[in-house]
Amino acid sequence: MSRVASIKRETAETKIALNLNLDGTGKAVVDSGIGFFDHMLNLMTAHGLLDLELRCDGDLEVDGHHSVEDIGIALGDAFKEAIGDKKGICRYGTFYLPMDEALAFVTLDISGRPFLVYDGGEMAPMVGGFDTELTEEFLRAFAVHAGITLHVKILYGTNTHHKIEAIFKALGHALRIAVSNDPKVTGVPSTKGML
Repeated sequence: MSRVASIKRETAETKIALNLNLDGTGKAVVDSGIGFFDHMLNLMTAHGLLDLELRCDGDLEVDGHHSVEDIGIALGDAFKEAIGDKKGICRYGTFYLPMDEALAFVTLDISGRPFLVYDGGEMAPMVGGFDTELTEEFLRAFAVHAGITLHVKILYGTNTHHKIEAIFKALGHALRIAVSNDPKVTGVPSTKGML
């Protein structure tokens, strides 16, 4: 069964077209209009072995907030659609990722109960044209719309680029683990019988 989804989202602030394949090879064609954010999405995709096509035309003349948040919404919606009935998945994914002096921890549960706990520590306000506060906004929008419980923490580090890069790479790995098929699981991996 293919686990793919296509989402189109259009508001007064953004126009987004997105295709997601959970069983990809790490191929990404991404254009958000924000170079550093494109880089992060490419890294998440590569480390998660997802395939992602994304085009966003947003009101960047205002700032990047609407584009980044709406991409999180669209990606979360696509994830929720692509994961389907969740039968046979591992469900949980946890990953520590070092990026030079920085260490990120990401753990998640494809639970159907959306929640974000985020502790990015101190960061410079901008990396290139990316407002670093938008890291949390993206993660929240994604977690809520994907229906996952997501915990993200920077354990230590000094370079803001490295910290955010570690988060996105670790998120990719954690998603890769959680969506993978567990041959020992029959049905949905929950004692409730549903997720």
